[in-house]
Amino acid sequence: MEILRVFNNNVVLARSARGDDVVLTGRGLGFQAKPGQTVDESKVVRTFAPVDGRDVDHLGQLVAAVPPEHVKLAVVALEAAGLSEVVENSPSLLVTLSDHLSFAIKRVRENIRLDYPLETEVGHLFPTELQQARQVLAAVNAESEVQLPDGEAVAIALHLVNVGFTTGDLSYTYKLTGILQQLLDVVGEAYGRRLDNTSISVARFITHLRYLFVRIQSGKQLEGEPSAVGTAIRESQPEAYRTAELVATLLDLRLDTTVTPDETAYLALHIARVVSDPRV
Repeated sequence: MEILRVFNNNVVLARSARGDDVVLTGRGLGFQAKPGQTVDESKVVRTFAPVDGRDVDHLGQLVAAVPPEHVKLAVVALEAAGLSEVVENSPSLLVTLSDHLSFAIKRVRENIRLDYPLETEVGHLFPTELQQARQVLAAVNAESEVQLPDGEAVAIALHLVNVGFTTGDLSYTYKLTGILQQLLDVVGEAYGRRLDNTSISVARFITHLRYLFVRIQSGKQLEGEPSAVGTAIRESQPEAYRTAELVATLLDLRLDTTVTPDETAYLALHIARVVSDPRV
């Protein structure tokens, strides 16, 4: 295999003998390596192939940002929950879940509490995924010295929901890809900057939008009655909320839907996170 890009000492982008671009991980795999060189396959521990439509460079960026031990933790937890097939068939889920677990572990170590107020809604809309998520969380806590709170199962469930983001219709995939870029342009214009599509923050925002597409496609948007979450976010992040309303309006037009107030509120939360990142 030929190295195409070096992300860090342990993660590289390579082209396989079949001509597929894949992300490879392994201790020291990228150390002093350069594009054009041959991969030392004896160092390869895991291969990530973007079989679910994710851009391979974004996938590599996310892999490089997560400590290897947290990727291993996600693998062990998914397999313990009976989701080995997901590990093999959805590499982007493994990466984004690893990223989430890594951030959650960091929050617990720093004594930062984050409540997930949507457990009732997620349990109603995605009961199977929530039950699987609870099994994943139990496996994580059995393997890790840091114990994550029960509420993390809600976020893990949304990662599992994203596995269903496939239609078999390439034209629909192309359409959503175009919409994603348009939404990034709208957010960038609102803040007078051009968002860096290769940044981790933007990649996370794209992941959130993919979750939203899943819920719109399945007719299962998140919605509270009344929405205390939306009110709190609207008051604390007014500029981000106004931008989220623009994004929601665009989605209404492009996908012939009506984005709910709770979905708009969570869009605002992610927009605020993206624009607060000085690297974007």
